Amino acid sequence: MSFEASMATSRLESAGVTLRDQLLARADDPNTALLFGEQQWSWAEYLQESAARAAALDDLLDPGEPPHVGVLMENTPEFLFLLGAAALSGSVIVGLNPTRRGAALRADIEHSDCQVVLTDEAHAELLAGTGTTVTTMNAADSTWHGVLAKHADAALPGADVRPETLFMLIFTSGTTGDPKAVKVTHEKIAGPTVYMVDRFGLTHEAVGYLSMPMFHSNGVMAGWAPMMAVGATIALAPRFSASQFLADVRRYGATYANYVGKPLAYILATPELPDDADNPLKLVFGNEANDRDIDLFADRFTCAVVDSYSSTEGAVIVSRVPGMPEGSLGMPFEDVRVLDPETGEETADAEFDEHGTLLNAEAATGEIVNILGAGAFVGYYKNPAAESERLRGGMYWSGDLAYRDAEGYVYFAGRTADWLRVDGENLAAAPVERLLLRHPAIAEAAVYAVPDKSTGDQLAVAITLVADLDPVSFAAFLEAQADLGTKQWPRYVRILETMPRTATNKVLKRELRAEGISDVTWVREERGRSYEVVDS
Repeated sequence: MSFEASMATSRLESAGVTLRDQLLARADDPNTALLFGEQQWSWAEYLQESAARAAALDDLLDPGEPPHVGVLMENTPEFLFLLGAAALSGSVIVGLNPTRRGAALRADIEHSDCQVVLTDEAHAELLAGTGTTVTTMNAADSTWHGVLAKHADAALPGADVRPETLFMLIFTSGTTGDPKAVKVTHEKIAGPTVYMVDRFGLTHEAVGYLSMPMFHSNGVMAGWAPMMAVGATIALAPRFSASQFLADVRRYGATYANYVGKPLAYILATPELPDDADNPLKLVFGNEANDRDIDLFADRFTCAVVDSYSSTEGAVIVSRVPGMPEGSLGMPFEDVRVLDPETGEETADAEFDEHGTLLNAEAATGEIVNILGAGAFVGYYKNPAAESERLRGGMYWSGDLAYRDAEGYVYFAGRTADWLRVDGENLAAAPVERLLLRHPAIAEAAVYAVPDKSTGDQLAVAITLVADLDPVSFAAFLEAQADLGTKQWPRYVRILETMPRTATNKVLKRELRAEGISDVTWVREERGRSYEVVDS
């Protein structure tokens, strides 16, 4: 069965299913639900803990206001119990991003109509610094424990929860602007969960290692939900740690792990040991890893790695398939196109020379669009302007640039802000980034535009390294890349210790653009091929 056919079948099978339905199926399940350090809970115990929190929230929430509960926590059992409470009762979890500070975090809390915010010891001071007037509670304090104690034996709540019922508000990463609160319904999580379980053959015997932040869609949709749906075990880590990853996998007997952003690269950067392959992992699933890291991780840890293109909005689907070309995102659904944002027409097929150089970038590059509408995207909370930007002409415009070859494979070209114009030629950032990652010393590369002194842009790149690299060998490497276009040579190179990034490990290019080239390491002559070290 094709990918699209299997996904369509899963949609039919999951029609009308809610997270409440999936969770209630675990009510008498004695199998282990959650491992956290030395603590553990069965699924039956998990439901009881969730029911207690549903009853406690019922006491705290004004029924005349949106039942929105902010959660500002590390990955703790408390966070997972609150997800269960929302699934059972119809309340809404607002995942608050701990990288936000002060007035920005307060704006997120108030914009999303939180009636109460629950936090933990790690974030209590951060929350206090917002000056919010919303009721806040530290889940480690006696006040919250006292509320829970009154409801320790609470019955499972009766609630009118439907597929379209709101379950979470999840803020976008904010890599190019202010984060937006995406409305996530029960159906948006329950439906894909049915597909994932079927596609990956997940059963109650699986142990899923969950270290991605739970305020983000990946942690919920690729971590918590599939384990819950089949009654598998969740092995929870408070936060991602590259150095702790393999030890945790072995400790918990994890067969599955999810990721978003750069975790594979960080784990690969840890010292390689002869027994790395001696681990229980069978499958690692996530998005935004590059081809090199996917292959290296699979070989080093002897497991399958499945990467996909997705976003918090969930309106477009592109799946990696066997035999896909190097550098491609994969094959999109039939309703996904690459359109010229000016004309609304499909862009030309990408053309490559014998070295793989894209010959018609300007004609082939466009925006990834769902031509049939919003798909699983049901909108941004209280942000009609942002919705209008995404939904134009009855179609969903993703804000992601891409080009598509004659076979139909899609290649990511960056965000719409990653479109550069160098010497009168339009260039996309992502193809240059993929090429730079071929160098074994380069761990990360982020390409962005800086203003040219006369007109248009100059190409700057920020890189992090795993080994020494000098400007002469860097230039020689670029010279050896037959598919590197003449306008794609970086003018400015910044070597950084770390990239500015979101809590989900996405690079904040808006910060790189704001910093410009103030701390540039090497600079290339305007028409030359060599780099000079810039005096600090």
